[in-house]
Amino acid sequence: MRRVVREQRLGFAATVCPGGTPNLSPKGTTIVWDDEHLAFLHLHSESTVANLAANPAIEINVVDPIVRKGYRFKGEAQVLTEGDLHAEIADFFAGRGTDPGRIKAVVLVRVDSAAPLVSPAYDDGTSSEEDIAARWREHHLGLRD
Repeated sequence: MRRVVREQRLGFAATVCPGGTPNLSPKGTTIVWDDEHLAFLHLHSESTVANLAANPAIEINVVDPIVRKGYRFKGEAQVLTEGDLHAEIADFFAGRGTDPGRIKAVVLVRVDSAAPLVSPAYDDGTSSEEDIAARWREHHLGLRD
C-alpha cells in the first residue's frame, strides 16, 4: 500500500456535500504520513475542506493506472491550519519542493479501513498483471501520438 501511494501520489478524495451528494476531487499531494494516517495539502481544496468541516468522513482511492490496481482508504479527516503537526507535515512537503506559502491547510486522514481495488480486467483469470500493464501502457503511450 505504501509503495502504491508513494509512486502514484494522486489520490481521489471523496467527501459528502451538505446536501448529501458526493464530492470527488483529485489530490496530487497524497502521502502516507504514518502507519495510521494519510495526508494531503489544501492548496485549492475549498469544497473538500468545507465538506470535511461539516462531515469528516472521507474515502481516498489511489490506483496505478497501468496495472489497474490500487487501494481504497476510508476514515476520518482532520483539517490542520496550525500547530506542531501542521508544521511538521508542511515542512515535509517544503522539502519536496512545495512552496509553503501555497499551503492553506494540511488534511490528515486517520485510516479506519483499507481494501484493495482491482480492475475487472482481471476477473476471468486469463490476464496477468504483465498483460494488463502492457495493454494500458500501449494505450497511454498512444494518447501522445
